Formats: sequence, C-alpha cells, structure tokens
Amino acid sequence: MGTLTSCSFSTATFRSPAGVLVGFRCFSTNGNGDKNEGEESSLVKDSNSKTATMPEEGEEELDSDKDPPAPVSSRPPSISPIGPGYNNFQVDSFKLMELLGPEKVDPADVKLIKDKLFGYSTFWVTKEEPFGDLGEGILFLGNLRGKREEIFAKLQSQLTEIMGDKYNLFMVEEPNSDGLDPRGGPRVSFGMLRKEVSEPGPTTLWQYVIAFLLFLLTIGSSVELGIASQINRLPPDVVKYFTDPDAIEPPDMGLLFPFVESALPLAYGVLGVQLFHEVGHFLAAFPKKVKLSIPYFIPNITLGSFGAITQFKSILPDRRTKVDISLAGPFAGAALSCAMFSVGLLLSSNPDAAGDLVQVPSMLFQAGVLHGVPESNACCHSSIHPLVIAGWCGLTTSAFNMLPVGCLDGGRAVQGAFGKGALSGFGLTTYTLLGLGVLGGPLSLPWGLYVLICQRSPEKPCLNDVTEVGTWRKTVLTVAIFLVVLTLIPVWDELAEELGIGLVTTF
Repeated sequence: MGTLTSCSFSTATFRSPAGVLVGFRCFSTNGNGDKNEGEESSLVKDSNSKTATMPEEGEEELDSDKDPPAPVSSRPPSISPIGPGYNNFQVDSFKLMELLGPEKVDPADVKLIKDKLFGYSTFWVTKEEPFGDLGEGILFLGNLRGKREEIFAKLQSQLTEIMGDKYNLFMVEEPNSDGLDPRGGPRVSFGMLRKEVSEPGPTTLWQYVIAFLLFLLTIGSSVELGIASQINRLPPDVVKYFTDPDAIEPPDMGLLFPFVESALPLAYGVLGVQLFHEVGHFLAAFPKKVKLSIPYFIPNITLGSFGAITQFKSILPDRRTKVDISLAGPFAGAALSCAMFSVGLLLSSNPDAAGDLVQVPSMLFQAGVLHGVPESNACCHSSIHPLVIAGWCGLTTSAFNMLPVGCLDGGRAVQGAFGKGALSGFGLTTYTLLGLGVLGGPLSLPWGLYVLICQRSPEKPCLNDVTEVGTWRKTVLTVAIFLVVLTLIPVWDELAEELGIGLVTTF
C-alpha cells in the first residue's frame, strides 16, 4: 500500500450517531513516510467519556501566507489497514464503525452499567465482546452468582431504573464455552442492544400493499386449483393447452368462467385452512403480548398456497413462547385439514353428493402415507368431494411449514426447543432430503427454493434464550416432525399396494 503524501484537512471534530465526539488532526509526510516537523496525526478517543480532547489554545495552525493546502475532499480519507500509512494515522475502528453502522451502545453507558448493574452478588463481568448481527451491541461474559432466571429478572429491572427505556438485555448461552455452569445447565452471558436496533420496526404502507396483492394472488391460485380439479369437465382445447407441452396457442379463457362457481368450494377450503393457520398463531401470541406482522400469503398453483410468512413484531420473552406460537399455527391448520379430509371422504361415498364430486388421478394420493385414499376408491380416476382435496392440500402445506429448517414454523420450534445448533443439523438434513426429492416428491424443488429465498435465516434470540422449554414440549415437537415425514414422504408402488393407497395398475 502507498504512504500518505499530504493531508487535505486540518483539525476537525464531529459527533457520531451515538453522541461520541471524534477528533482528527492531520499532518504531511514525505515520500518515506516521515512526519514533517511540528505536525502530527491522531484520532482522539476516550472510552470513558463522550467528549474528545480539543487542540490547546495557541497551538500551531496553518499559516495563511504559506502555500494553500490541497483541495478538501468531501469523502473520508482512505485508510490502509497495513503499512506506513496505518502507522502514521492511527485509527480507532470501533468509533469509525459507529459513524458508518447502526446505533451502538454508548461506551459511557457500558462503564455505568458495569459499575451499577453487575456485581459480585449477581454477575461478575470478566470480559466484553461485540454482540448482535453487526457487532452493534455489547456481550458481557463472566461468572453467574445465583439462579439464572432470578438474576436475569433482577438485572432487567435494575437496567430500566438506571438507563430507562434505552436498552434491551438478553440472556444467552456463552459462545465457545468450554464447560457447563457449576450450578447446572450452560454457562450464560448477557448481551445488550439499543431498543431501536433490536426491536422490529412497524409495518409500513408498502408492506400492507404487498400483503394485500399476495392475498389476491392466493385467491386466484386457489380458484385455479378448483378449476383444475374439474379437468374431466373442461373443454378439450383448455385441457390440451394445460396438459400438452407442445401446445402453443392459448385457448379462449372465457371458456373457464362457467367453471368458476363450481371451483369456489375447493377455493374456500384451501383459503380457510390458511386463515385458520394464521388465527392459531395470533391466538397463541395474544396472551403472551407478542405482536405479529400481517401474513404474507404465498400463492401456489399446485396446493393453492404455500402458506404465509408471518414475522414477529416483538422480541420474544423466552423459548417457551417461541415454541408455543410456532406450533399453534400448523396444529390449527392441520386440525381443520383433517376434519375437511375426513368429512370429504364420507361425502365421497354418499350417493346424494354424487353431483358435487370431482375426478382426480388416484396417483395424486400416493404423495404421503398419512393422507392416502383407500384402495376401494382406486381406479384411473377417483371421484371425491372437493373437501378431500382441500384437506389434502391443507395437510401437505401444514407439513411443509413444519419442516425443521430456517424461519419456518418447524424451524422456529426446533430452535426454541433444542437450540440454534440443533436447528443447523436439522436444516442441513432437511435441505438434503428436499434436494433428493425424498420429502414432498415433485413439490420438493419449488418448496426448497422458496425456503432458500424467503425463509432460510433462523429467528433472532429471545430475551431469555437459555431457560429450557420442558420435556413435554420437546416430545410433542418430536412426534410432530415424525408425522411430517410420514405426510411428505412419497409412497412407491409396492408400498402403496401393500397399504391400499392410491392407484396401482398392472399392465
């Protein structure tokens, strides 16, 4: 890297977003990197004060009779991390990042909190590290002096008394810990972030617009699914266009309008499952005073919808809350789907409902062990009630959303019940099975791409991200994931014949 040959500005002081004054004094160097006499360079810093040292009165300044300085650039000077330039121009990288990055914890507040919040009777601080996605917070490492839940509640109360509503305090597992806490369980640390950095922002007008447009598209995809279920009644030109890959000219779409009304029951069923799913989330979140975003429904022509993306708009208090809210949606959607599926099967065998039945390929129901159509209905096509299709689509969508990966409901639940490390292992396994087509069959690729694009990041930590969720929650989640695998694993012909599922033909 080259050395500094001149400096284009004199002593300057400015304030960072965190309120810290940062001062620069500049100098000139010759080609060998030596300072000119009487000039120096420094970045003034004081980790315990918000003010920086200013030049003393009478200190040497630039002489107006001398040659004018180089033109002043509006951009900050380029700083080399190595070489003579770095040696001559010392940089405080922490405060420089304060100028460029998000709001950081005020160093003066850190000193005050160490003196008044932590102590021998609560948590003895031995080390500090950056905390947060961009290192905008402070992580206090040390030794716990009592029961973690009681100390955490005490520290939260005292932090509010000392700093007001300025910061959020997190209790997390100590990173890279060599052992467990002597009192049992993992060693803990305490992270601190500004509220405006750690708390989710409000929903914007554009987000409401996007959510509304996605809901309209989901209605359209659900109606399209209802129309496609009547493929044996559709005009031949329409059927050929949608089934023949060599078909180029689209038919008159006006021919589909007579079939919209008969497609509505299936569309209502698909939308009902998705709405019930979201209601489950909101009902579980309300008693915990957790705010949720509006749902962003994802349209899909095969299932009507891939579900919805719902974000937490509050910091979750603990891992139990994360598990409960995450499981409530899929469980509610699956319960309604099972009811629709069962009632639909009963109506399919009722002669009085024959006019409402639609014909679908029996092979469709070999997509999973748990929701296969009995062999008594197996032929080239099965005549079934639209509620069967709605229930089948709802069960499949609920199972997909319960996969333990990323920010899906299943991923959030696994992260809350077993920790972020376990989620990484579950996620890698899930991606592998989706890539191989073992889960979901022909839907595995589009679903995997959807997760990678929209839902791959794990959920942020809770305020209390250490306390265990209990045995029964872990057991319920384990059983649910097992049922998800049975729902999504495709059934090969030999097994389908043995179980009496779908269509098995012999040529």
